Amino acid sequence: MKKEELVAEIKRKQSFLCVGLDTDLNKIPKHLLDTEDPIFEFNKQIIDATKDYCVAYKPNIAFYECLGKKGWESLEKTMEYIPENIFTIADAKRGDIGNTSSYYAKTFFEYLNFDSVTVAPYMGEDSVTPFLQFEDKWVIVLALTSNAGALDFQFVKDAQGEELYKKVLRKTSEWGTPENLMYVVGATRAEGIGEVRKTVPNNFFLVPGVGAQGGSLEDVAQYGFNEDCGLLVNSSRGIIYAGQGEDFAQKAAEAAQAIQQDMHKILQAKGW
Repeated sequence: MKKEELVAEIKRKQSFLCVGLDTDLNKIPKHLLDTEDPIFEFNKQIIDATKDYCVAYKPNIAFYECLGKKGWESLEKTMEYIPENIFTIADAKRGDIGNTSSYYAKTFFEYLNFDSVTVAPYMGEDSVTPFLQFEDKWVIVLALTSNAGALDFQFVKDAQGEELYKKVLRKTSEWGTPENLMYVVGATRAEGIGEVRKTVPNNFFLVPGVGAQGGSLEDVAQYGFNEDCGLLVNSSRGIIYAGQGEDFAQKAAEAAQAIQQDMHKILQAKGW
């Protein structure tokens, strides 16, 4: 998907919501466990319920590959079911050198036809650039994450006083463009979003941490919004597990719509 297509979808739906499909057999409604493919049946109903309120879906690959062949089949069916106008993110956090990265890229971009994949940049340029060789596909680099362990490395300063996450932003931005490179920036570090935006003013951010993790949508928009919106705000548990009964999909729809309405107000205030 091209950048202008994503921006057009954000304007059309008045939403920059990404729904995380972190589908856990231990958490989905029990009545689905009797179906032929509980993971896909859950995803199918969630997609039907939320597709009018979101512009992206983000399956977390760990929840599928842990189930072996059946998990991969559920993921394939899910990808085939997602409407073509909705941006797709393989939350895989891959990152290796040379041919290994190339084959990871083939897996997610060619075999599964994702629009994007999350990548860990720790091994440097030759672990990221193979993903950037695919037309109209995106690399989403882990930059400033919302987990507690982010403090272990991401804020360490070098001899010149530059924090590691800023060096990652500055360096990786040389390898791609705002047309194929996004960044993961956690919502629980609101001021940090502003610092990231100063370094990469034109790139999209994938922002986890709103909702269940305590991040503020208003803060994210205040610090991270740019002329293209530049934000995909992810909610996983808060939407897909909003209900546990027969009406779980309706509860998910209500949760997604509530966020979309808040996003609509933000977009209106920005002149969108």
